[in-house]
Amino acid sequence: MSEQLWNEIKSKYRLGELIHGTVEHHAPFGIFVSLDDETVRGLVQITDFVDSGDMTPEMYPDIGSPIGAVVVGYTEDDRNQIWLSVKPSVLQKALVQLKVPATSDRSLPAA
Repeated sequence: MSEQLWNEIKSKYRLGELIHGTVEHHAPFGIFVSLDDETVRGLVQITDFVDSGDMTPEMYPDIGSPIGAVVVGYTEDDRNQIWLSVKPSVLQKALVQLKVPATSDRSLPAA
């Protein structure tokens, strides 16, 4: 794939952006995701499902099911893949854009 085409793909599927697709195929190392784009497909590696604990292929979403995931990288070779993550912590960062660091102190300042 040409550098120009990769630049177009990177602008369409930006790092940190939440995108939607359909589970296309299961593999021992992760799942492939159809992105309604003939030139690339998504890959969620088994390590990109959960923040902690064990993930096994038996826990993968069903083939054909919709999936939302965050773009975390690209494979710019003949595989033409967009790396995706569905870890809760990664999804939260994509959905909630904080302007200040979150704190555990929920008290309101005195008026």
